[in-house]
Amino acid sequence: MSHRTIDGGVTGTQATQADGTGPTTDAPTVQRLLLGARLRRLREARGISAADAARAIRGSTSKISRIELGRNTVRTADIEDLLGFYGVTDPAERQQLLALACQANKQGWWHRYHDVLPGWFRPYLGLEQSADSIRSFDTQFVPSLLQTEAYAAAVMGLGWRSPAETDRLECLRQERQRRFAAGGGRLSAVIDEIAVRRPIGSQATMRGQLEHLIQLAGQSGIAIQVTPLRRGAASLMPCSFSILSFARTGLPDVVYVEQFAGALYLDRRADAERYAVALERIRAASTPAGHSADFLAAILRDIGESPQSGVKLSG
Repeated sequence: MSHRTIDGGVTGTQATQADGTGPTTDAPTVQRLLLGARLRRLREARGISAADAARAIRGSTSKISRIELGRNTVRTADIEDLLGFYGVTDPAERQQLLALACQANKQGWWHRYHDVLPGWFRPYLGLEQSADSIRSFDTQFVPSLLQTEAYAAAVMGLGWRSPAETDRLECLRQERQRRFAAGGGRLSAVIDEIAVRRPIGSQATMRGQLEHLIQLAGQSGIAIQVTPLRRGAASLMPCSFSILSFARTGLPDVVYVEQFAGALYLDRRADAERYAVALERIRAASTPAGHSADFLAAILRDIGESPQSGVKLSG
């Protein structure tokens, strides 16, 4: 089985580990999530509090929380101490978890862009790379994985970045698109109508972006819906967010909510379910995926008929 990808190529289904647990290209971020989930289950199974675990590694409860949530790199010595405290004596199990810790501490491919990447965004790149599916709702811009080069450059030009920083970020965006497409991931994007009508760059830039969305809307593995302004469904959730799901067992869905100078990563089941319910309600009030191309084509004609354009699009 193959999937048509975001960049127009064709890729096979994701390779799996020898034990069939998931893709072989997991990013360090996901390895940390896996490790943290295993450690949390070990601690809870033995009835050990986070405070007691923290004392075992001469740390704080917040450090245990960060380890179990996969927020930071981990020290091998801390993992060894925790395994001993949790009574894990089987050599094979210890070796497996220590190897997982080693993988979790490796640098991701995005490290070479560290000079232009805010620290709060780096974990998202690891999650995006390893996600089996991403469901998103965007209120301000077309989502990055669906942006054209010209549109992305215009969005980045809205900030206070130097031309060199903009070029680096554009290279990063293109690599994100290539990697997500090559991984065979599925993308379901719901976009508020105001985001596809908002003028970004020139009218030629907007026409190119809309044409790109229309083309993508017919591809396998990609679902695009638009939330019409007249239905007001976007008021259910006034901010953009993404829900990332993973094929690997033991990994919860992660909700990513980007803010002006930071981001929220929510992996509690109750939080993920709340966002999922909101997204389903917005989707229900949006164009069916099979009709989105027609809706976008109508917006494209509106742009072509704009008096500032001087050009009237046919069709």
